[in-house]
Amino acid sequence: MSEGAAAVRAARALARPRRGRASWSDRYVAGFGLVMILAVLAEPLSSALAAFGHPRDPSRAAAGVALVLLAYAGFLALARVAGPVALPTPDASWLLLSPLDRRAVLGRTTRILALVCVPVGITLGVAALAVLGAPDQTVVRLAVAVALGLAASAAGMAVAVMAQASQTWDSWLQAAVAVTVVAAAAVALLGGAGRWLLAASSAPPAYGAALAAASAAVAALLVRRARAATAAMPARAVLGASTRAGHVTRAATGLDPSLLAEIAEEVHWRGRRLRSRPWPSLPAPLATAWHDWRRFARRPGRLAVLFGVAVLPALVARASGGLTPLTAAAVLAGGLAAAASGVSGARRDGDDPALARLLGTGFRSVLAARALLPALLGAAWLAVALGGLTLAGALPAGPWLLLGVAAAPALAAAALRMARRRPVDHSMPVIDTGGGAVPTGPLLWGLTGADLAVAGCLPLALALTGGSAGPAAFLAAQALTGAAALAAYLLCARRGG
Repeated sequence: MSEGAAAVRAARALARPRRGRASWSDRYVAGFGLVMILAVLAEPLSSALAAFGHPRDPSRAAAGVALVLLAYAGFLALARVAGPVALPTPDASWLLLSPLDRRAVLGRTTRILALVCVPVGITLGVAALAVLGAPDQTVVRLAVAVALGLAASAAGMAVAVMAQASQTWDSWLQAAVAVTVVAAAAVALLGGAGRWLLAASSAPPAYGAALAAASAAVAALLVRRARAATAAMPARAVLGASTRAGHVTRAATGLDPSLLAEIAEEVHWRGRRLRSRPWPSLPAPLATAWHDWRRFARRPGRLAVLFGVAVLPALVARASGGLTPLTAAAVLAGGLAAAASGVSGARRDGDDPALARLLGTGFRSVLAARALLPALLGAAWLAVALGGLTLAGALPAGPWLLLGVAAAPALAAAALRMARRRPVDHSMPVIDTGGGAVPTGPLLWGLTGADLAVAGCLPLALALTGGSAGPAAFLAAQALTGAAALAAYLLCARRGG
């Protein structure tokens, strides 16, 4: 142990209570739990290994690889947003700013990041092999896939660590995310990509082992540079990441995810200089809702990401073999997420009803004006998603664009209901089920808004899951249920949530 690490360990020992060594019973319980987990996972793992040898369809293989690439891009983006180097609040408040060795102070965090890379890499490798299949030597190909996944996750995390310390590496990380997304789109759109991928996966395992060795060497080099970068990690960057991690931890332990949206908004706008422009001459309700439009227009990157992920339903349809309930769920979830991105004003009004009364306009008229932006976003997102499903050949001919427009009012009502829901009520009872105890407070909080989206978009969901009638037969029903959902919500909504 180096002198710096010993000094950090001694400083932490002074501030934290001493804990006794684990007894033999504690070790026995931990080992027995590990054995039981392996025994439970043995059956599904053996079934999955047996399924790896089945032949794969090229189009489904291409869609699956595209989803794996998008998942890896999401991992890189999440690592960049998270920090990823952060410290607990006590260490960030006094150890980080002390004269102690910076690398030693951050040593525990870097080890945690290394542990995080293990399940991520294994998941990526196994998912890629499950998509492409293993024609022979399943165990060897599985080991190669896991090694490639571990190398990719370790390299991505190392670049994220260096991006936290250097603006140059941050630009490289953003470029890596963009290239990965473009590669996923290319794999999904190119007609022969599936055949090429299946041909590459059928190559001798020695080629894959050589590629895994080269990837591991590159990952080791990046990890070494990232470890060296922690010695000069700026304290401001670590403090910012620690603050975000603390917010997420408090929201998770308090089971109140609504705090995360407010914290994310505050962190984004804090310290930004905005250009002042005259307010447009609009009627009173529309003028109060203009704030949402201006706020959304000031984040063009968010709009690009929002409509970029509209290709996911088409990928899910190709990977799952056509229109399935999973495809319908992806369409409705994406449309609801798009609509919910434009309801910040309604969320603020629900948090502070007294401030909303100062607007001097009717409560329901303002709420109806605030529904215009989420309805437009939901309609546009559904149009892009349904258009992608049509181009992918998953949807038959029909008025799908009109179906998406007809479902937009229901999505707007659901997004407003989600934005104005109250915090989680932890005093509600806990239901004992066969799968364990289920707290009804967080369950009802999570269903608030989603229930209205499912009820209001039920004809669209039935049309996507292959109803007996054509999509034109569901158009009138969707227009009726969408308008009824929004009207019912506006009539039943109460001031203050």
